Amino acid sequence: MESGPAIFVGVVFALFGGGLLLWTARRLRLGEPVAQGVRPVMSATLASVTAVTALALGAWCLTRL
Repeated sequence: MESGPAIFVGVVFALFGGGLLLWTARRLRLGEPVAQGVRPVMSATLASVTAVTALALGAWCLTRL
């Protein structure tokens, strides 16, 4: 019964983290700002840490099946 929500949450976290990581890398490669009005290094660092954390949470949820 509990594996359904764990799979859903794990996939959502993995998709969000992967998408955010790809989006951040693309913005950095093109030299565009990750967030308006924030220092570029700080915004890229925060976005990358958030993406990696979401990927780790997704992996953790999927291994708890």
